[in-house]
Amino acid sequence: MKLVSWNVNGLRSVIRKNFLEFLNAEKPDVLCLQEIKCLPEDVQAVWPSAYEMFFNSAIKKGFSGTAILTRKTPLRVIPHIGVSEHDKEGRVLLAEFDEFNLVNVYVPNSKRDLSRLAYRQRWDRDFLMYLKRLERKKPVVFCGDLNVAHTELDLANPKGNARSHGFTIEERTGFEAFLKAGFLDTFRELHEGKGHYTWWSPISDARARNVGWRIDYFLVSASLRPRLKKGFIRNGVFGSDHCPVGIELQAR
Repeated sequence: MKLVSWNVNGLRSVIRKNFLEFLNAEKPDVLCLQEIKCLPEDVQAVWPSAYEMFFNSAIKKGFSGTAILTRKTPLRVIPHIGVSEHDKEGRVLLAEFDEFNLVNVYVPNSKRDLSRLAYRQRWDRDFLMYLKRLERKKPVVFCGDLNVAHTELDLANPKGNARSHGFTIEERTGFEAFLKAGFLDTFRELHEGKGHYTWWSPISDARARNVGWRIDYFLVSASLRPRLKKGFIRNGVFGSDHCPVGIELQAR
């Protein structure tokens, strides 16, 4: 089963570029999208019939939002984590399948001035509790733009970004809590070293120079580790300031 995640930074925009071509070439079983910035009716007319489409759009128009495209109908789809402070921005979409819960997430950005860092820390704690509740019933896969580079290996310039949003001690500690709770960073289970990035600043030709950050992830419950076949980054796919990431799970 191939699962792919992509922060498209505007679904309508990327549809006008290369989105449908990417979908046809990649052929994921499930595709999770973040920062869609639109409503279902904005894109339904061009949607491929092979996929069912589920949305969680933000209350604020043109902001945030998540979507899931799937070939297989989920048992249920839930667009919230049950915490009112977090459930207004369209940031979480759960699709339950027979063998696992899949959670698509667009984690809040702490902002350049770190004005949202305290909120981000509350989010991390509440989101982890939500995941652990889900895991009581069946394994969890969660993916998306987590807005943090975990270690110095995960960004090109760690020294120069020691207190930058996305690489603060607080945010990295929040990510570490997922690992301590038993979730596995699938890419790091299979790949080592630097240079593996998923987001590049749109200025200073950063992407061409591969001066980037790895902030898009798939994490899974430890019980799914034996089924993890591949973890990949599609850094040759353009259309957004992020690129797609994905995993393949072996059938039981």
